[in-house]
Amino acid sequence: MNPLPIIDPDPPAAPQLDVPDATGPAKGRYAFVSLGCPKNLVDSEKMLGTLAQDGYSLVTDPSDSDFVIVNTCGFIESSRAESKAVIQEMLDLKRSGKTKGVIVAGCLPQRLEEGGLINEMPEIDHVVGVFGRDEINRVADRLVGGAAEQRELFRPAPIKAMDDRARLRITPQHFAYLKISEGCDRTCTFCSIPMMRGKHVTKPIEMVIEEAKELAADGVRELIIVAQDTTYYGKDLYGEVRLVELLQQLEQVEGIDWIRLMYLYPVHFTDQLIDQIAGSAKVLPYLDMPLQHINSAVLKRMQRRVNAEQTRELVGKLRERVPNLVLRTTFIAGFPGETDEQFQELRDFVVDTRFERMGVFTYSVEPGTPATKLDGHLPEEVKEARRDELMQIQQEIAFEHAKSLIGYELDVIIDEQVEEGVYLGRSFADAPEIDSNVFVSGDNLEIGSMVPVEIVRQEDYDLVGVASVAEIVE
Repeated sequence: MNPLPIIDPDPPAAPQLDVPDATGPAKGRYAFVSLGCPKNLVDSEKMLGTLAQDGYSLVTDPSDSDFVIVNTCGFIESSRAESKAVIQEMLDLKRSGKTKGVIVAGCLPQRLEEGGLINEMPEIDHVVGVFGRDEINRVADRLVGGAAEQRELFRPAPIKAMDDRARLRITPQHFAYLKISEGCDRTCTFCSIPMMRGKHVTKPIEMVIEEAKELAADGVRELIIVAQDTTYYGKDLYGEVRLVELLQQLEQVEGIDWIRLMYLYPVHFTDQLIDQIAGSAKVLPYLDMPLQHINSAVLKRMQRRVNAEQTRELVGKLRERVPNLVLRTTFIAGFPGETDEQFQELRDFVVDTRFERMGVFTYSVEPGTPATKLDGHLPEEVKEARRDELMQIQQEIAFEHAKSLIGYELDVIIDEQVEEGVYLGRSFADAPEIDSNVFVSGDNLEIGSMVPVEIVRQEDYDLVGVASVAEIVE
């Protein structure tokens, strides 16, 4: 197995962190594997920045390193299995003498708590919990120095937001993830996030703006706003939600052209927020709002604190008031107790609402979550059949949406060149990694530029177009 997320220390067009000049050789050579969601990616970038400033040298090949760091995901069973497989691969390298040590960081050790991961995989040298990330250099020092004690570093969830500035970014230079809060106050019965990342802690507006300015100065044109619960932003710190005010100030940051909103919870989605999105020149009419279900009884068992009527009303408002809206959502198929009739309601909702972007997960039994104690757990084959049925419906909707764009001109941000005269880009409707692409024909297009593109055909979920080079948006 060759895990895709091994970090390249010198990716194309990657920004360079301002690291003080070293007077001698690097303290150590390390490789880094980043797994999981964009919020985890921000933590990875912060650890990379900390290690760079402390004199450690990043290498691409784990077999050419003094140690390897794996920043893990522990959200659901499949992600935990992936994390453990990557850890085992790195331990095999250590066993063969190709690297000297393995440090495991992030959500998986936090999920398994102190002693859990070390007991299961005793060849791991050190584990670092989610909130120990800023001390990764101290852990590396102990490993390189041969210290055997203190193999685990866990810190309590912060009462103040963690500072994500001075990152060594591994995204392309023109886009970056901006984490505006940590943790979650929701008590969804299926979710383990609060166990790993604690309660919601808002990053102050002034800190977010400073980070946005730092990113813009580094060449970022697209800010992707992430959190566990984006619409709850500010509630714990200011006594009221402040996402509108944050967006108003982010729009004033020079150099930023696109602001993309992810992980919007349907509660606290106010009329003022809808108006702010609808009237904005920079906030994209692309909203990622995981709904999980539509049936009120299922939503109640999930403890989502929103019902079917409220959900339909919100979706209707968004469709009516936000021009050119693209909605992304996710659903859980086969939640405990979900009846055939309740699934049919979800199916009909997907057909009627026609989400431009949608994902479906089967319900995953997560140890320690309240949903494990609910009655009515469904067989895996039933959950998978329901997921597949929803995704087949969604495929037809997505293909029809893509086809409807043929003949239109869209602004496309260019992410990379795939071959001579062919580039890979994204429209406003496409978040990196999870959505569709636009294949662009053109000459000498600059990575990170925004190019008006005439869409000429559809290839499944993706679009194909021709760049109007004379009108490139600088």
